[in-house]
Amino acid sequence: MMNKFLIVTGCIALTIAVTGCGDHRNPGRAYMPDMTYSNAYETYAPAQSRLDNSEAQGAHFNGRPVEGAIARGDMFAYALKNDTTGYKLSASVRNPLDTTTVDHVESERLYLVNCAICHGTKLDGNGPLWKDGTGPFPAAPKNLMAPDAKTLAEGTMFHVVTYGKNAMGSYASQLSTAQRWMVVAYIKSKQGGGASPAADSSGAAKPDSAAKATAMK
Repeated sequence: MMNKFLIVTGCIALTIAVTGCGDHRNPGRAYMPDMTYSNAYETYAPAQSRLDNSEAQGAHFNGRPVEGAIARGDMFAYALKNDTTGYKLSASVRNPLDTTTVDHVESERLYLVNCAICHGTKLDGNGPLWKDGTGPFPAAPKNLMAPDAKTLAEGTMFHVVTYGKNAMGSYASQLSTAQRWMVVAYIKSKQGGGASPAADSSGAAKPDSAAKATAMK
């Protein structure tokens, strides 16, 4: 009787041992498979292929932030549209930053990194891409020290940096809203425009004239 008991106990122990040596990488049935198993993507895989794969699995998204989302620490998004009306209204938009306290060293760095390659370190439009006509650009970039550039409103300047104009592309993806205003403040300081007080940050249209609308908070 004792021998039979030992045999049965040994068989059970052996079964447990063999079962325990199975594939531990397989957790069995997953309670929430969409959280247990994630899609693996190659770091530099085309974005569209990732989106197509997600669509095939029933996930519908375009990979972009929700409309109206604001990056942590950034200012409210620029409200004016990239059209003729928006460009005209931009002339009434003032820099919401207090330009008397703006970090001028950082503003200069942002300009040199993002703008000087075209407009030059002296803001004269003679950056490396033009270089007195010997560079790869077929036309000279805007001379920001020219009289017409000096009279350009800071809001219009910000509008152009945000959306681009003519051969110049948008810098909204390279520079945050605050950084774009810092670049504008730097350019204006070099043009002799001096510092100006912070603009109204309400972002609401003035009741007396839509042309006086502010686009920033």
